[in-house]
Amino acid sequence: MTTTYFTTLDSPVGQLLFTADEFGALTSLSVPGQKGGRTVQPDWRRAPELFRDAEQQLAAYFAGELKEFQLQLRASGTAFREKVWDALDSVPYGATTTYGEIAARIGASRAAVRAVGGAIGANPLLIVRPCHRVIGADGSLTGYAGGLERKLQLLALEGR
Repeated sequence: MTTTYFTTLDSPVGQLLFTADEFGALTSLSVPGQKGGRTVQPDWRRAPELFRDAEQQLAAYFAGELKEFQLQLRASGTAFREKVWDALDSVPYGATTTYGEIAARIGASRAAVRAVGGAIGANPLLIVRPCHRVIGADGSLTGYAGGLERKLQLLALEGR
């Protein structure tokens, strides 16, 4: 049985909840009210020292000084979800892409767009894995596990 370590951090988009594995790799980053977000469990251990890099990088991101996170991430999912999440990592700061473009990037068919949306919605690492940069084909702000208001806030921060 592995131990889950956690800490919290106040941010412009609400209190962030971080979890990490025993090696200090981030396993999740959740916001209050997030669909599918995590909540602190009784057997988790508070260990703020494991999250210093993440806290510093997020502070720089929210200050508009950091455009690319350099953090060790360890989220686990199906092979398909991990492929989608890897594609999210390649969407640059200040840019947006569509669900269809992500599907094409991973070699999935046009019919797989709904599955891509499901994988993006299951992203356990909000903000650092930029699912907020994915928009509808018509340019609309669609779906975001952290809420559309936060998605808009993050895109505005990035100049979109």
